[in-house]
Amino acid sequence: MVPVRVGLVGCGKVAGLHAAALLAVPEAEYVGTCDADPGRATAFAAKHGGAAFADLDALLAAGVEVVLIATPHPAHAAPTVQAAEAGVHVLVEKPMAATLADCDAMIAAAARTGVQIGVISQRRFYEPVRRIKAAIDAGKLGTPALGLFLMYSWRDAAYYASDPWRGRWDTEGGGVLVNQSPHQLDLLLWLIGPAAEVTGFWGNLNHPTVEVDDTAVASIRFRNGGLGSVLTSVAQKPGVYTKVHVHGSNGASVGVETDRGATFIAGVSGIAEPPLTDLWTVPGEEHRLVEFQAADRAAFAGVDGTTHYHAMQIRDFVRAVRENRPPLVTGDDGRAVVELFTAIYQSNRERRAVRLPL
Repeated sequence: MVPVRVGLVGCGKVAGLHAAALLAVPEAEYVGTCDADPGRATAFAAKHGGAAFADLDALLAAGVEVVLIATPHPAHAAPTVQAAEAGVHVLVEKPMAATLADCDAMIAAAARTGVQIGVISQRRFYEPVRRIKAAIDAGKLGTPALGLFLMYSWRDAAYYASDPWRGRWDTEGGGVLVNQSPHQLDLLLWLIGPAAEVTGFWGNLNHPTVEVDDTAVASIRFRNGGLGSVLTSVAQKPGVYTKVHVHGSNGASVGVETDRGATFIAGVSGIAEPPLTDLWTVPGEEHRLVEFQAADRAAFAGVDGTTHYHAMQIRDFVRAVRENRPPLVTGDDGRAVVELFTAIYQSNRERRAVRLPL
């Protein structure tokens, strides 16, 4: 396979992680980066390799076939649309955007020009998550009937002060729902299916220096008739765990602890604990929980968890470009997550259940 030429847009904390992941993908050729601050792009290139480009026009003119958007999420739409209109495929960091209008503009631009658009959700590639998906697809749970996303995590004041856009509605678009929760919201939707109705509330429990939510709860009715529960928070010091569980119509339950302690911060902290299968009562396989956990620990011990799973998703995306197929995580998948957290905010604001699609 001829390597796909990939460029980075944005040189913030998560961009360094993507540069390292790109260098680990033989099917990708990392070309370079651009940033709103050209000096930052120059410094980034000196540290991570590739060329520094003055702006996105220059990066696109260098013949890239894919751009990976790593700007703050309210600034995802403009470079995505510009790249798509130039015939360049786009892989964008989570969340896809801060608003549904931006998501729709991005998807429409990709549809007009026939390019692929994908959204980073690397936790889909975790071994225990793939195990759950395989069990559901094989019918081992019957029909997914109940889902749980539970996150007890932590962010301190220094985290919000580390970038001027954090913690504000106008520059971040939200708080824990928008920034820390999209991965697990995506997993719920991927494992159970689209949401049909949402009731939710949010609050700020112990972060007085920021405007946005540090905690949210929601109840979901899925289109298949299943139910879901969300409790997501970055208000538990120093962080406990993050879990996604799925319970089937046959009574079987499966689950993954995606994170232990506080969820990692790209470019700041690493991932010390492996994602683990933490629940498995599939009939006839109950005894396999210990086996699965040993396999999860062994798989994690051989990789750098902060970059390995990003590299897996980048590899899937560039292969999708070459094979002219949808990537595992599509623009529509990314939009569904934005729709879900938008509905939770709307439900809190209007104090009523919100039906989807919005």
